[in-house]
Amino acid sequence: MKKIDQDKSEFLDEMLDYWQSEQLIDDKTSLKLKHSYQSKAFDWRRLAQYSFWIAMACGVIALSALLVDKSLLEYIKNLYNTPNIIISLLSALLAAGCYILGFKRKKTRPQQVFSNEAMIFSGVMLTANAIAYLGKSISSNNNHFSVLILFSVLIYLGLAHFFRSRLIWTFSLLALGAWFGTETGYLSKWNWYFLGLNYPLRFVFFGIILTLVSFLLKRHKQLSYFFDITYFAGLLYLFTSLLLLSIFGNYGTLEEWYAIKQLSLFYWAILSSAACVAAIIIGLKYNDAMLREFGIIFLFINLYSRYFEYFWDSWHKAIFFAILGISFVFIGRKAEKIWSLEFMKK
Repeated sequence: MKKIDQDKSEFLDEMLDYWQSEQLIDDKTSLKLKHSYQSKAFDWRRLAQYSFWIAMACGVIALSALLVDKSLLEYIKNLYNTPNIIISLLSALLAAGCYILGFKRKKTRPQQVFSNEAMIFSGVMLTANAIAYLGKSISSNNNHFSVLILFSVLIYLGLAHFFRSRLIWTFSLLALGAWFGTETGYLSKWNWYFLGLNYPLRFVFFGIILTLVSFLLKRHKQLSYFFDITYFAGLLYLFTSLLLLSIFGNYGTLEEWYAIKQLSLFYWAILSSAACVAAIIIGLKYNDAMLREFGIIFLFINLYSRYFEYFWDSWHKAIFFAILGISFVFIGRKAEKIWSLEFMKK
């Protein structure tokens, strides 16, 4: 007997009752099918997944708080009197231990997916800590800390390739985005504009370049393993930046943005929506599900963003939320119908 999630079990019960009432199946077949599956009492796998995610998020927050809290750092420094270079070396050794143990566990205990990923994630965070303290130990007070971020990118890329780890590759792409933002900020002397581009517009080009690079990885035999993650990251950078651009335009400060009317940014909204429509068309033409879904999702977000921008102040709130609610009911019903058809095909 197969155990399935409760919502799927309820759906199957409903469909079997419907088929039975329409005389598509007889009572005996319906009963036999109902006895072939059982609703899970509790989804322990999902609990384990969420627990490790929360634990990893707490680890990130704890490390970030440690790195930015000067009083806490001074207290620890006075308590242990440990030089930054020693902390860096210890973090690097612990990170190496986490990587080795994590990938050994992947071979010996492959069923413990989340524990293994948490171990590798700990190594990633300790690597970041090692690089941060290395930067502190050799700091020259020139605020060019983007070099350290680039150093972490190279380390993560090397580790991801060596261990064939999608998780580490993901962090290398996140660090690459952080490097691009900080490096362009440094080159512009921390001005809001770099070559006349604000941050969202810069990341539009960054997203395009990363998306194109993903196709180069696809052609490379050893690196094609990381194609889908790189492609996803490139599209995420691109469409998120286009969305922000449609809201804020090419303005560097909130003061400048507050001074203009939102309607004056309409051409950025058209550009963002056109990119979404193009993604849907290309995705349908070449059967690219990821590109198609990015286009659909961000087109909906764009339309609802425009709805809030242009009609929030001009419409009565009752009418505003009534239309908003009706639109979500319509989308929900369509989505439910599509999901039901796909489920029936499976």
